[in-house]
Amino acid sequence: MSNVNIYFSDFFNVKEKVIDEYGAINISLINDLPLFVDPFLLFSSEDKKLKKIHDEMISYLKFLQLKSEQTDKLSGGMLKSWFMFSEVKQTWLGFSLSGNAGRGLGLDFAKGLFKGFKTVFKSFSKEAILQEAHMEKLCLISDKVGKDKISDFTTNFCKQYLLEYTERFAKRFLSPDQCQYFNVDKVSFDYKTERWNPHTYFLPSFNGDYVLLTPKSILTRDDTFINKSDMVSNIQLLASSIEDEALRFQLNNYFDRLFSDPDKKITKSDKDEATEIFIRTHPEIIDYYLKYKEEHKSEAESASKEHVYEVNQLLITQMKQLSNKLEKMTEFYNMIPNAHEETRKRIEFFKHVIEDQEGYKLFYVNDKPVKRESDLQVLYRLVWYGTKLDVNREVNNGRGPVDYKSSFGKENATLVEFKLASNSKLKQNLENQVEIYKAASETSNAFKVILFFSENEYNKVTRVLFELNLTNDPDIILIDARKDNKISASNVK
Repeated sequence: MSNVNIYFSDFFNVKEKVIDEYGAINISLINDLPLFVDPFLLFSSEDKKLKKIHDEMISYLKFLQLKSEQTDKLSGGMLKSWFMFSEVKQTWLGFSLSGNAGRGLGLDFAKGLFKGFKTVFKSFSKEAILQEAHMEKLCLISDKVGKDKISDFTTNFCKQYLLEYTERFAKRFLSPDQCQYFNVDKVSFDYKTERWNPHTYFLPSFNGDYVLLTPKSILTRDDTFINKSDMVSNIQLLASSIEDEALRFQLNNYFDRLFSDPDKKITKSDKDEATEIFIRTHPEIIDYYLKYKEEHKSEAESASKEHVYEVNQLLITQMKQLSNKLEKMTEFYNMIPNAHEETRKRIEFFKHVIEDQEGYKLFYVNDKPVKRESDLQVLYRLVWYGTKLDVNREVNNGRGPVDYKSSFGKENATLVEFKLASNSKLKQNLENQVEIYKAASETSNAFKVILFFSENEYNKVTRVLFELNLTNDPDIILIDARKDNKISASNVK
C-alpha cells in the first residue's frame, strides 16, 4: 500500500472499487484530470435527473435570451448576476495541470453570450427541425467558445445535482470528521425573484474547501459530442439528411465545384476553410448538423465510456503504479536538493522506470501509445507530489507557456519541456522555444524530454538533433518507450 496521497480514494481512505461502483471518477486532488462535462450526454441520458439538468440549462438560456432582447446594453450588475459564472473548481476536472484553479467564464464569455443572443445566436430555442435546443450551438458559431467553456457553463447547472450526489456518497461512505457543512453560492435559480440562491450541504472537506464527485456517464475528453471541428470535417455527410432541397443542392454543388479541377491539389486545410465559408453564408446548415447528432446520440455514450476509460487507465491506474515505484525505489518524496539536480534525477528515474522496469507499459492504452503531450505533463506533475520545491506549469512568463518550472526561490529554478517524437514541430521547438522561455523566466537551466515509440521516431529525433548540433547536449533527454525491444524484467539476469 502506497503512503503517497494523490487521488480522492487516498485522501479519504475509501476503496477505489466503492467510488467506481457508485459511478464516479476517482479524481486527483493534486491536479485536474483532463475530463469535461458534455451537455449532450445530459440531453441523451436515460436518467431523468440528468436529462432534467439539460432542460433547466436550456430554460435559463431562454431567460437570458429574453433579457437580451429587452435591453440594448447590459448593466454591470446584470452581467455579473446573470451572465457570468465561475468555474466549479471543486470537481477537479478540466485543463489545469497544476492544482484546480481554472479561468472560468469571465467577462468576455458573458459579453459574447449577450451579443450572440442579439446576432448569430438569435434563433436559439426557435429551431423548428430539432428535438431540443443545444447550448453547444454557441461553440459552432464562435471561435472563442471551446469545450472548456461549454463544460464550465454546463457544470454550473449540474452543481445542485453534483452537490446532492456527493453529499449522499459522503454520508454513506465517509466518516463525519472527513466532512463539514458548506454554504455554496449560486446553486439554484429562482425565476420569480430572478436571482441565484445558495444552499448548504454536508461534503468531503479538503484543504478548507469542499470536493465534488462527478458521474463518469456525463464526462468526455477530446471534445464535446457537438463541436465545430466535427461539423467542419463531416459537412458532406449531412447532405443526404438535409430536407431543404435548395440547401442540399447548394451544398453538393459547392463541393462538386471545389473538387472539379483534377489538376488542383486540395488540402484538408483548403477544404476546412471552404467549409467554414459555406457555413458562414448558409448558417441554417448548423441546425441540420445538430439534428444529425441528435439522430446519432447513442454514439455519444460509447465515446464517453472510451474516453473515461483511457483517462482512468493512464492517469489513475497506471499513474499509481509509477508513484509506487518512485516511493519504494527513491527518496524523491522526501528530498530538497538543488532544483536543477532534482529535476534531472526525476527525469532520469522517469526514464529508468520506462526503459528498464517495464514502465513503458504505462504509456499505452488499448495497446496504443499516448497521443497527447498533455498526458506526459500530467504524469510528470503527479510524480512530483510531495516535493518541497515549487513545481508549476508556467502560464505568465510573457512568452507563452512552458510545460513546467521547478524552483526553490528565484535563483534556483529549472524549466522542463516535454515533447513526443511524433510532434510535427519538434525541430522548430528544439531550435527556438525553450531558449525563449529561459530568457523570459530568467533562468539558464532547462531540460527537453522527448518520448519516442518506434525506431522511425528515434531516427527522426537523432536526425533533428544532429542537424541542430544538439546530439551531445546533456539537457536533452530521450526516453525509449518502444515495446518491441524490451526484455521482460523477470527475464533480466
